[in-house]
Amino acid sequence: MEITGIIIRRISLESKMKAIVSITFDNAFVVHDVKVIEGSNGLFIAMPSRRTQEGDFKDIVHPIHSEFREELSRAVLEKYQSALAEYLANEPHHEETKSLSGQSIVIDTP
Repeated sequence: MEITGIIIRRISLESKMKAIVSITFDNAFVVHDVKVIEGSNGLFIAMPSRRTQEGDFKDIVHPIHSEFREELSRAVLEKYQSALAEYLANEPHHEETKSLSGQSIVIDTP
């Protein structure tokens, strides 16, 4: 399975949730609402999830193999870092919507 597209939908500069991302696989299947989270050990991705009746969260979709999880994480975090760098290079802009590399995304600014 090949990652054929990563779109950063939202970047947040204030909260621990740093971005919301959509990922396309094989130009045929898309997963929305993947989150980039700032944890105590650095950035990581969280797959879309739902709350169970017990109050826990369970991933709706997720990689089966650790190798693919690492590849996916690396690709998403690289795209996030690139989009963030492009945004910060264009500071000071305080509009709600920015265009980064031809993609329209919402930026939450402090």
